[in-house]
Amino acid sequence: MNAYTKTVDERRMANAIRALAMDAVQAANSGHPGMPMGMADVAAVLFNRFMTLDPAAPDWANRDRFVLSAGHGSMLLYAVNHLLGYDDMDMDQIRNFRQLGYRTAGHPEYGHAKGIEVTTGPLGQGLATSVGMALAERLGHARFGDLIDHYTYVIAGDGCLMEGVSHEAIDLAGHLKLGHLIVLWDDNKITIDGDTSLSTSTDQQARFAAAGWHVLSVDGHDPDSIAKAIGDARKDPRPSMIACRTVIGFGAPNKQGGHDVHGAPLGNDEIAAARRELAWDHPAFDIPADVYSAWHKIAARGAEARKTWEASFAASPDHDALQLHLDADIGPLTKAMMDYKAKLAQDLPKVATRKASQMALEVVNAALPFTIGGSADLTGSNLTQTKDMTAVNARDFTGRYINYGIREFGMSAAMNGLSLSGLFKPYGGTFLVFADYARPAIRLAALMGVPTTFVMTHDSIGLGEDGPTHQPVETLASLRAIPNLTVLRPCDAMETAEAWEVAMASTKTPVLMALSRQGLPAMRKTALRENLLARGAYVLREPHGGRDVTLIATGSEVEIAMNAADALAEGGIKAAVVSAPSFELFGQQPDAYRAEVLGNVPRVGIEAAIRMSWDAVLRAEDGFVGMTGFGASAPAEALYKHFGITAGAVVDAAKARL
Repeated sequence: MNAYTKTVDERRMANAIRALAMDAVQAANSGHPGMPMGMADVAAVLFNRFMTLDPAAPDWANRDRFVLSAGHGSMLLYAVNHLLGYDDMDMDQIRNFRQLGYRTAGHPEYGHAKGIEVTTGPLGQGLATSVGMALAERLGHARFGDLIDHYTYVIAGDGCLMEGVSHEAIDLAGHLKLGHLIVLWDDNKITIDGDTSLSTSTDQQARFAAAGWHVLSVDGHDPDSIAKAIGDARKDPRPSMIACRTVIGFGAPNKQGGHDVHGAPLGNDEIAAARRELAWDHPAFDIPADVYSAWHKIAARGAEARKTWEASFAASPDHDALQLHLDADIGPLTKAMMDYKAKLAQDLPKVATRKASQMALEVVNAALPFTIGGSADLTGSNLTQTKDMTAVNARDFTGRYINYGIREFGMSAAMNGLSLSGLFKPYGGTFLVFADYARPAIRLAALMGVPTTFVMTHDSIGLGEDGPTHQPVETLASLRAIPNLTVLRPCDAMETAEAWEVAMASTKTPVLMALSRQGLPAMRKTALRENLLARGAYVLREPHGGRDVTLIATGSEVEIAMNAADALAEGGIKAAVVSAPSFELFGQQPDAYRAEVLGNVPRVGIEAAIRMSWDAVLRAEDGFVGMTGFGASAPAEALYKHFGITAGAVVDAAKARL
């Protein structure tokens, strides 16, 4: 796709962005006018000469993606989308920037308005997520040819490049040679505290070049130079970084170039001076017809491109295959998983749930061609690669497995980008303790409502000899604290299979699986059509004649609960056992169901983790057998005894409450 011809005065197009940014921030008495004013020329050239999108079809599969990684400059994006004519971004939205009930949030929020491709609040994550979006485009192009052939453009600031995740992201992108990824760096040499020289001496261009990127630099206020650089970037097979030397707050004569213009309203006097400086003789929130016309031509051009693409799509031999990816239809998985569960009920395998996950994935990946797997350099431990999966590399994007390297945060953000592409359902693995490295991206997946699947193995002190640095005693509680994240800790192969059904069926909620290193016996002996794990918790063992106590356990500790129930029965105490693989899913069940499962008797919770988060199923007076501090380095069996997570301890806790 060649660059479009310049047909209008791009400085006036850019000044419209500047005017809307300074007026909206002033009206809100809150916001960041500096970046939108500084990067307005770059944005005007990018959209006027290069972007292909259609505001009337914001989810069109082959649109170019624009990611405002420097999300504090959100008024740039809102101004552009208003000028392009997105029907949900009228001037009322601009006038009410940062106000409750409006789409113009302080930072761009995915799902709040059309044309916002990703939530970009925490600096660096927009850049990191864009790597996944660009990767999805290359994967799609390898499968469907020119039906998927677009660019991902990113505006990033100094903060994005200082954050550590930027290193993970640019390293991965350079390694994979994601040539359709173009990052426009707002090189204004200003951060909140002042000049960037206060805190960094890094040569960012050299850093990107070292990671295998094509690097250019331009005057960010010279439209033709900007256009030439973007054109050159589109021709290079490597990802490109264009250092755009800009003046923050460009056009505000008394404040431009300084850190004070970064995150505060300009004030009425400075806005009036800026209008004179920019020769913008229009009242606040007033855009002249010729400027609207120029921006609307971009939208009209995109609409024609979209119609041409739709005709090609309809006639393509790849139509049905691409439609399957776009629909993410999991229907083919249903029967395959039922047959697999029947086999599990027959074989009753004793396996670690990480191995059970790989077994279930063989079924999932065979049934669903749109899954993309991966691991942060722990493939042999996470067991996330199935037998027919080949690895993606810079020369061949037909594979379905990504070697993300030791980049847990970068992997997780990239998976979010893969999911946001609308083409793939990604999953990726690491150890559960390293969820802390990935946490910001997990949180953003939950905030955006993106159904990324995080496979976290070695989930407790059961991993043994690697010791307390690798034993995630508090991690489950911290993950359960994230709204809209479904945490699953299955107890055996049957529950693990059902966990994958839940993950694949999810459309608005990320799923995180906590899986064991050690082998676990089969707890479920029959294959039911109903997915019991989807209930969050269910009665695994109900004694005859009513119960005296309810034992509630997750994952590897369900076996301990069953053994404790046997021991209690020998003493005439009737114990029900509840498997509770997901507190979140259980919390969504009707009150009557939850009351029936938990019973109106004393309860004891069992988990090789701390008690925090167990208020979902335990009362203050109920017992808990688990961890109260960090673990230790020893074989798993010795650790469970040492920390008192045993059937005997459960028996004692139950008796103490009867």
